[in-house]
Amino acid sequence: MTLPRPVGAFSTRPDVLPAAFTPDLIARLDERLALVPGAAGPAVLGPHDERLAEVTVLITSWEAFRLDASALDRMPRLRAVIHAAGSVRHHVTEEVWQRGILVSSAADANADPVADFTAAAIALGLKRVIPMARRYADTGQVPAFGERVGADGRTVGVVGASRIGRRVIRRLVAAGHTVLVSDPFLDKADAVELGAQLTDLDDMCRRSDVLTIHAPALPETRHLINADRLKLLRDGALLVNTARGALVDTDALVDECRTGRLDAVLDVTDPEPLPVGHPLFELPNVLITPHLGGVQGSEVRRFGAYATAEVERFTSGQPLLGEVRLADLPRLA
Repeated sequence: MTLPRPVGAFSTRPDVLPAAFTPDLIARLDERLALVPGAAGPAVLGPHDERLAEVTVLITSWEAFRLDASALDRMPRLRAVIHAAGSVRHHVTEEVWQRGILVSSAADANADPVADFTAAAIALGLKRVIPMARRYADTGQVPAFGERVGADGRTVGVVGASRIGRRVIRRLVAAGHTVLVSDPFLDKADAVELGAQLTDLDDMCRRSDVLTIHAPALPETRHLINADRLKLLRDGALLVNTARGALVDTDALVDECRTGRLDAVLDVTDPEPLPVGHPLFELPNVLITPHLGGVQGSEVRRFGAYATAEVERFTSGQPLLGEVRLADLPRLA
């Protein structure tokens, strides 16, 4: 006898669904779940849809509705929240875990694009591509031999051995850089296994040609890179932030970059977005991108593929690779 498939539904911004869940992935989900139907394919349900009462697996992504107690009361059969994106902090509440509902995140699927973006920013920044390109465009001046800066023999400090931070470390080690890492949850043996030297943050700032940030945004990490730590950086050092804008004191960074002492590549800012006309936009040694490091465009399918594999694991009784536990929440982005 064939058992009925558990009911599955989506909660996300409607345009995300076809981008993340291509037809082949929907076909795989259909084999495991009875997806709530919509006008043309699976439905995206809102927080007050009566059909939520039958849902066992809720697949979420960007702009999912908040799973607080009142929402969960309308979903008595819910057993798993499979998030086809990174952070679950915006919609998953403690009540979800308290009711014994499994939570999974596809944050691992986002990590490689961010690590690749960061490694590219570091490679360009070490060659001082940003100010050189601006000067070339403005004046046509070609850098003299003595002005050309290479990447060999440089030291890169990695703030945070997160899933992205670890990937960045491996890319930097493979490129031949000396890598320092600072993370209160990392021990020396783990750092050695990654190919990095464990150090404290202030020492890292003093020794690094590049400081790249991969720590979570928490109350205690706000302005982790403050005016004092920026001053510890060597003249000509590069700051790269692809984590969260609030980790850096923006005003202090403006002061250091305005003098030309530091360069910066910022994919995130505080505030985000920066207001039009902000001083950082005007500085020739600063590149600001609009939060492009994570999955974009065709890459969004990575989230769908990861979530689909998690649904397959859940319905087969296997452990979830991306499981998020309540104890993990304080340290997550």
